[in-house]
Amino acid sequence: MATPHSRDAVTAPTPVTRTARSARMRALQNFLAAMLFLLPSLFIFVSFVFVPLLKTIQLSAFFTDPLGRMASFAGLENYQRIFSEKDLANSLKVSFTFALYVVPTTLVTSLFLAVLANVQLKGISVFRIIFASTIAISAATASLIFLFLFHPAIGIFNYILDLIGLPRVQWLTSEATALLSVSMATVWLMTGFNTVIFLASLQGISQELYESAKIDGAGFWASFRHITIPLLSPTIFFLIVVSTLGALQAFTQINIMTRGGPLDSTNVMVELIYRAFYFNGQYGIAAALSVVLFVMMLALTTIQFGVLEKRVHYE
Repeated sequence: MATPHSRDAVTAPTPVTRTARSARMRALQNFLAAMLFLLPSLFIFVSFVFVPLLKTIQLSAFFTDPLGRMASFAGLENYQRIFSEKDLANSLKVSFTFALYVVPTTLVTSLFLAVLANVQLKGISVFRIIFASTIAISAATASLIFLFLFHPAIGIFNYILDLIGLPRVQWLTSEATALLSVSMATVWLMTGFNTVIFLASLQGISQELYESAKIDGAGFWASFRHITIPLLSPTIFFLIVVSTLGALQAFTQINIMTRGGPLDSTNVMVELIYRAFYFNGQYGIAAALSVVLFVMMLALTTIQFGVLEKRVHYE
């Protein structure tokens, strides 16, 4: 039979139990404090990302009236319609071609400029300011600038071609060159941001690694290949993902410079959605196209994480 003293010994909390409870309370307090700080961001994220996404998915399953209000349930008919037409296939092709033009060119150009800007020379800060200045220029402003540069009569590009004796090019009005011309403007617009990110990563690499490689007889290219590229791989992976998503969502420069033409040669997905929504009043179709674009980007990002991240060297 248990004595009063034995019952007290069983029920009384031990120092280990009190420590565990105290740790759980501190963890709960830290979690609540973190959520309190994150609450404004979570509110904005939910209000402007999750709620519009759910509304778009809902709208894609309905027929709408001329005012965009949901009139009757459509199910998958909007999706069946967009997949049965040629516009979606053409826009997907144009979007991926545009991304293939923009992303590799931007990464290579940005890395080259970052390596140059990382050299310790007098006045190098002026060079850094010049290439980083594109960050402060909006896509609309850049598009207007390139409209003049690509102008068939007074544009500087055709003026240069005249000087070297080459025929003029209809940069934005020819089906063969319109997408490439818009891609050039987009590369120029994205290079500043990517270069700054590359430069910050380069400056984070210890110089002792390069000095050790130099002592071992490694030249510039060997050091660049075996030290710089592996240590930059997280940054390269990040910029590949971000630049690809940015290219697939490009709209402003395309809408201002070509409006999807000529002959739909620059009619990317976002431009197709814009036409369906604002010009044709096909709100359910536009919502279905938006969902397709979202799923496509989600799948592409998942593939990138599954394939490319395996080659990333994390310190």
